[in-house]
Amino acid sequence: HFYAISHFKEDHERLTIIDSDNLVDPQYLNSLNLMFEQGYVAVQGIRRAKKTETIYSALDEAGDIYYRYVDRKLLFEAGSSASLAGSGMAFTTEIYYQCLKDQQLMGAGFDKVLQYEIVKRGNRIAFCENAIVYDEKTAKSSQLVKQRARWINTWFKFFSLGLSLFAKSIIKLDLNAYLFSVLLLRPPLFIMVGLTGLFMIINIFISPVLLIYYFLFLTCFIFIFSKSLSYFKASPLVYKSLRNIPKFMFLQIIAFTKISKANKLSVATKHVDQND
Repeated sequence: HFYAISHFKEDHERLTIIDSDNLVDPQYLNSLNLMFEQGYVAVQGIRRAKKTETIYSALDEAGDIYYRYVDRKLLFEAGSSASLAGSGMAFTTEIYYQCLKDQQLMGAGFDKVLQYEIVKRGNRIAFCENAIVYDEKTAKSSQLVKQRARWINTWFKFFSLGLSLFAKSIIKLDLNAYLFSVLLLRPPLFIMVGLTGLFMIINIFISPVLLIYYFLFLTCFIFIFSKSLSYFKASPLVYKSLRNIPKFMFLQIIAFTKISKANKLSVATKHVDQND
């Protein structure tokens, strides 16, 4: 990215980052500019699936919709910042340069460092529902394992950023930084679900009354997940794919065992049209 910036033919106030296989909505840039004109220095748009014809691409889209709703829409509306998604995002050139100029980043996760640096400086990352990029989703199980291994690895790798931001938010009484630090500290969804299931089993023998709270938490999660699919108008194929969530969870457990080699794994999205 810095190579591209240094080779601009003329100075640009803003830049946007998308994946090489993304397609953009005709109003993508105009929608981003509306947010910049409101004073924001960073904006995250929507990554919508190009197609969801395989089990894994549909489940990938379902997960993306959930995070889009919770980590971007709700978090931004609560007064904090939308989390960055790695593509479909835009920044003022100045803030991008200031946040990353001294960073030596290797492997995945530059967006994790970037969002931390933006929020640490007292800025909010806006969420723009009308800035849409069409993304190629994971289509095969082997792709999913490699991709998730890298994502899980980045959570562990940059966990300390969440702790640092949390401490700063308490000292400065900064709501934006506080809420965002909680997001950074939250483990991947499959780990949360797995630990919840384990603790439920333990409490059957230790304190069965606590199962009431687990049931309430589970009900809230299902409601929010359903709300996210409804709000962003998930396709029938996405709903149909939900029956395969246990298999999806199992593949993420496999991915967890590969996190030590995550940075060596290629995660380029392969374009296929059939189930593997």
